[in-house]
Amino acid sequence: MERWRGLEEIPAGWGRCVLTVGMFDGVHRGHQALIADAVASARELGLPTVVMTFDPHPAEVVRPGNHPAMLATLRRRAELIAELGVDAFLVVPFTPALAAVPAETFVHDIVVDRLHAALVVVGENFRFGHRGAGSVRTLQELGPRWGFAARGFDLVAAQDAAGRADEVVVSSTYVRACVDAGDVRAAAGALGRHHRVEGFVVHGEGRGGSELGYPTANLDMEPHTAVPADGIYAGWFVLGSRRSPTAISIGTNPTFSGKVRTVEAFVIDEGGNFYGRRVALEFVERLRPTWRFDSVEALIAQIDLDVARTREVLAAETT
Repeated sequence: MERWRGLEEIPAGWGRCVLTVGMFDGVHRGHQALIADAVASARELGLPTVVMTFDPHPAEVVRPGNHPAMLATLRRRAELIAELGVDAFLVVPFTPALAAVPAETFVHDIVVDRLHAALVVVGENFRFGHRGAGSVRTLQELGPRWGFAARGFDLVAAQDAAGRADEVVVSSTYVRACVDAGDVRAAAGALGRHHRVEGFVVHGEGRGGSELGYPTANLDMEPHTAVPADGIYAGWFVLGSRRSPTAISIGTNPTFSGKVRTVEAFVIDEGGNFYGRRVALEFVERLRPTWRFDSVEALIAQIDLDVARTREVLAAETT
């Protein structure tokens, strides 16, 4: 998959394509279905598929300080989208100038003149242009004038624990709400995989190994990362292609009167120094809330139970 940063990186002489546009934060099940539909249409037409997204999030530019929690880094979104068979991933820098562009101008200058779209496939609730004035209907009205077709893609329903369709529609907002509540099982149902956070391993208090016998990898993540609610989780520690079982703690370490919220992972049955490495944590199940213990001994006893429970949860997942 080709990756372009900015319209100027679109190759000279670029021909026609099938285009889909959106933030695609999380690349959840709804996004996957939409992109798969675009890819299938492109193959029928013998054209490449282009996914266009924006960075930073438009909300941060239009309403500074309102950046939503991000479900996936831009790099992760590119990886997930590449797996869907897309030919090119275009990241357009979102600026105040772009936010002020009228919907019709956006279509003419970018969709038609720069990308030469033959077909545009977007979610039925897609909005674009100044103050979000553009919609699927706008695209359908402008298409005949400039030689492209457009269609809206139906939203996808969430699923309950048994895999049955729910009344809730899958959206990035819904997934963020699940993550914020610590319901990583529901988030996984909407994403089609476990929720993941990424970052570099940094030095923490050093208490895990020296006092508790459970050394942890502390993550320094990108701003606006969607971090699950405080608590203890069973999950996976991902380093390159290797996935290792891990017990994850999120919170301020109340037993030690901590003030800073941290995300740290005890990588089970895994030695080694992870400092400075870029890793990911995948959340499978929330085991319990964060508790304050009256003694270090009581905390260690609970960690023993948490690690045992993590083993059980992850063993059940792999059988």
